[in-house]
Amino acid sequence: MTDIIILHENDEWLPPFRTAFKAAGLTLQEWHLAGGSIDLSATPEDVIYYNRMSASAHTRGHEHAPALSQAVLNWLELHDCEILNGSRALYFETSKVAQYTALEAVGIRTPATVAAIGAQALIDAAERFGRWPVIVKPNRGGKGLGIQRFENMTELAAFASDEEALADSIDAVWLLQELFETTDGTITRAEFIDGKFHYAVQVATGGSFELCPAEACDIDDRPRFEVTENIPADLVASYERFLKANQIAVAGIEFARTVDGQVLTYDINTNTNYNPAAEQAAGVVSGPARLAEAIQQRLALNSPHFVAAE
Repeated sequence: MTDIIILHENDEWLPPFRTAFKAAGLTLQEWHLAGGSIDLSATPEDVIYYNRMSASAHTRGHEHAPALSQAVLNWLELHDCEILNGSRALYFETSKVAQYTALEAVGIRTPATVAAIGAQALIDAAERFGRWPVIVKPNRGGKGLGIQRFENMTELAAFASDEEALADSIDAVWLLQELFETTDGTITRAEFIDGKFHYAVQVATGGSFELCPAEACDIDDRPRFEVTENIPADLVASYERFLKANQIAVAGIEFARTVDGQVLTYDINTNTNYNPAAEQAAGVVSGPARLAEAIQQRLALNSPHFVAAE
């Protein structure tokens, strides 16, 4: 009997979960949503569903996977299935604008950002923004891909005039964003499982925006991720409330402390991956193992719906 079905489009990110779920005695099925169909008149299997659809699916040739995943999640929600990270999580995964507006609505600070479509709109936005340097990022990104830094209008205008470069934003929306300076060149990623804080990692960016923690994303041997306890309790509590309100079970939320004393939250990853080297060095329970425990608890309770822990 199947215990859990994972909805995804990237096999490379599944091995840690397969291993952890097997060790916990969970029977797993995988539903690869790069293509296929869904019979909306059918009844879904009575199991737990875990949505791991990625914003970066288009970089692997799976441009339409999020749309199919949305259809599947809508169908599952129609039948009141138990889902870890339902359609609201996918909405945030595929739109940073959605993330920022939802965070700001509950008082969680985000970087100053302007959304624009088209070359001239991006240039006009930069002129009104009136601060340099800036970064430009796709609204639907993933793994830090497509984020670029510009020192002045000349550089940004050259980028905006390149139609091929502009086409890298899959939904055509580009975000012009303040480039904040952090206190020590690091950012922090807080991991939440079953709606509760698990641990945080401090990430040495090295000036890079591509900070995927999964082993499959490794580009060198540098220890860039380190488990840290340096995270304010009130920030953790605000994140937990946010996740509960949006019915998000599993997420990695990234924030930075700026030199002017601000804490800015700039990304919510709802198909979060984990860095095993950092976990082992700190002696913490791995993310996949903790998730397996949470699923076991759900099955034991036979709870029909996911409700984030208080």
